[in-house]
Amino acid sequence: MIDWTCISTVFLDMDGTLLDLQFDNHFWLEHVPMRFGEKHSTSLEQARKEIYAQYRSVEGTLAWYSVDYWSRQLELDISALKQEMTHLISVHPHVVNFLCSVAGTGKRLVLLTNAHIKSVDIKLAKTELDQYFDRIIVSHDLGEPKESVRFWPLLKEYEPHEPARTLLVDDNLSILRMARQHGIAHLLAVKRPDTQGLEVDSEEFEAIGDFSEILPN
Repeated sequence: MIDWTCISTVFLDMDGTLLDLQFDNHFWLEHVPMRFGEKHSTSLEQARKEIYAQYRSVEGTLAWYSVDYWSRQLELDISALKQEMTHLISVHPHVVNFLCSVAGTGKRLVLLTNAHIKSVDIKLAKTELDQYFDRIIVSHDLGEPKESVRFWPLLKEYEPHEPARTLLVDDNLSILRMARQHGIAHLLAVKRPDTQGLEVDSEEFEAIGDFSEILPN
């Protein structure tokens, strides 16, 4: 699936790609509405209705991914609520073996995530995946999410790379399309970002079931 002789840089998404999206889905769709309902003495159904509408209003923007934004917006300590659920944070199968193998080839390995730094810190403290990366980049540092047309030119300056020799693995098809538009030549989706959910349709992109399928030789 990947000719590793053609790859110099590897960009890897975090949530849904390296980590099981079960944590985020449960946290944002179940745990946050529950705590919001408790705080405001409203039913879980009403809390979900109100919060889901707020989610949709900023989806695809930096605010959507910002712990600080949602802490202010919902008047909840989102970081503290995430700490309550760290037992659900888990690494997808064969990720550690893959990271070790890629690191051993001398290729540049970069974590490229839309997640807010507070979320990144919580998840890396639990998984210890940071030890394998040459660099960790959160999109908030560039002021644009990965879905934005402005993100990729900014990334080129922030983290120099040859698009034709770069691999991106991401579970978000909109991000893969934007990366392709900016010349990233090697693109892979993820078949099951949430292990408790169904396989997703990767449409025009090749997709992996797990990272054992693309281990460097």
